[in-house]
Amino acid sequence: MAYLRVGFIARPHGLKGAVKLDPLTDDVTRFKGMQEGYLELHGDHVPVRLSVLSVRPDAVVVQIEGYETVEDAQTLRGGFLCVDRAHAAQLPEYTYFIADLIGLAVKDTEGKAYGKVTDVLSTGANDVYVIDGGKLMVPALKKVIQHVDVAGGEMVFKADVLREVGLFAD
Repeated sequence: MAYLRVGFIARPHGLKGAVKLDPLTDDVTRFKGMQEGYLELHGDHVPVRLSVLSVRPDAVVVQIEGYETVEDAQTLRGGFLCVDRAHAAQLPEYTYFIADLIGLAVKDTEGKAYGKVTDVLSTGANDVYVIDGGKLMVPALKKVIQHVDVAGGEMVFKADVLREVGLFAD
């Protein structure tokens, strides 16, 4: 994926075209000083210039150039603010962008295939990997993950631990 979503455009903020973003990142300080990004609307990514007006743990308010009224801002509702890979945050070792995990083939250390990662749920305590739309759900814990190979398109779980912590649909 060429773009990473960093904020969901929730609603207009004020009367001059600003919008409230729900952050989609673990580190909201990444927004401080941000001046460029991409608007994702209807499947298209349009480059934009922006000013960050405020940053709180649960909300970021931005003014996007060219959107001057509350009516303009309303047209952005439901869209996303994105960054390209060159401007993505550097992640610590063994940490991955959710977008990179979606689509990985999943198997266990005994060679049993389970399908592909279709979603990652952020629960607060730890993320949960959703395999094949819910046929299997696995907490993102170091004790269950043998390895993740984003470039190779594969995630491998430790079979014995998976049987203990995995939630199987059948």
